[in-house]
Amino acid sequence: MTAQSPDQVYPIGMSTQEMVDTCKNHTIYTWSAGNGVNPLPIAHAEGCYIYTPEGQKILDFNAQLMSVLIGHQHPTVIAAMKKQIDELIFVYPQTATAVRARLAKLLAEVVPGMTSFFFTLGGAEANENAIKMARQFTGRQKILSRYRSYHGGTNLTMMLTGDPRRWSSEPGAPGIIRVFDPSPYNFSFGQTDEEIVDNYMVYLEETIQYENPSAIAAMIVETVTGTNGLLIPPKNWFPRLRKLLDKYGILLICDEVMAGMGRTGKMMAYEHFDVIPDITTMAKGLTSSYFPLGAIGVRQEIHDFFQKNTFYGGLTYNSHPVGLATAESVIHVMQDQGMIENASKMQHVMRGHMDRLQAKHPSFAEGRCIGLFGMIDIRKNSKAVGRSRGEAIAPYNGSHPKMNELSAFLRKEGLFTFVRWSSFTCNPPICITPEQLAEGFDIIDRGLDITDQAFEG
Repeated sequence: MTAQSPDQVYPIGMSTQEMVDTCKNHTIYTWSAGNGVNPLPIAHAEGCYIYTPEGQKILDFNAQLMSVLIGHQHPTVIAAMKKQIDELIFVYPQTATAVRARLAKLLAEVVPGMTSFFFTLGGAEANENAIKMARQFTGRQKILSRYRSYHGGTNLTMMLTGDPRRWSSEPGAPGIIRVFDPSPYNFSFGQTDEEIVDNYMVYLEETIQYENPSAIAAMIVETVTGTNGLLIPPKNWFPRLRKLLDKYGILLICDEVMAGMGRTGKMMAYEHFDVIPDITTMAKGLTSSYFPLGAIGVRQEIHDFFQKNTFYGGLTYNSHPVGLATAESVIHVMQDQGMIENASKMQHVMRGHMDRLQAKHPSFAEGRCIGLFGMIDIRKNSKAVGRSRGEAIAPYNGSHPKMNELSAFLRKEGLFTFVRWSSFTCNPPICITPEQLAEGFDIIDRGLDITDQAFEG
């Protein structure tokens, strides 16, 4: 992409290079060694696009961190934020405010099975407090989590996380039992969903027995695994999991930080799978990232417990009025403008593009999507591994020169997404149109010529 005409340049008060250099010299970037960071300079955003200071228009195919669900700079939400700032910016968390009452009531209406909510500043904090709640409620300490998972960057949530981002934080918080997912990286519990679920439940129950069932408070799962593979659970996995956990009095926590709030074509992803968790967590799309906010939803019996027992959790900015007003407006925008329904309809459009590219490009191993939550896997050959359609181009926690080249190509051509290991994400704002989806997949189509060069047959 070339720079737009001068009237489309977005001035930032300094040169782009000065902005980049100053950010690198005086800030620390997440999940990166500073010398290796090549930050994307951004001056403006609108709808499904972000813009560099020089005016390059970039299609946001990952909604930033899978979070700007309603698109950038929605005027209705901005107006609601400004109104709240004029009325009341901040009071401490043990106050009652109108916006807190309205949002809690609204969430109780739209989040199935949850009757009460605890507000936080983000997803990691929500997951951290969900574990606190589960431990207090059950009187147990151990927590089950899965290897192909990510639950946040705090000390406890890093230990809940299974992927390599936790390694530098170990040994970390105790009491975490990690188990395989129904979709491990290099093998399979079976070929059909029925085989996988049957074998998985035998494995999981034996693990529970080894770990003393009466010591396990909860199992936390990403309802649809996000960055670790966009893994949609096999048919009947959730009902069988719920039944097994109930057998031992173990709570089910669904981490909906990434998959929830309309991303999958329903308000909460667990609505697809015939299950109601005991606790659910949300963030990201809750405010469309316009303001930091997370939330924990609990069933009535857990709410009742904490009416009689002190909950030992909370930070200064919990239930921040501006965040609450932002979330309230975002939910109304989603509902009023049919964005959740759009995510459901656009699943079929995304699926069609994935199928078209898979038929054309030998390096395209598999594409998965539910609603507008999508990922594409790249392979180096057609050797079968587990249930997959080929051997991944990069090893677990590794990379490949062609994937790096693909990442650079997508950025240069005006498509923002995340390339990691052997996969890349397809998670645009849920307001995206068929034409904008086609625009993104046309760039991906050209980019896959790069990875095709590494296909070994």
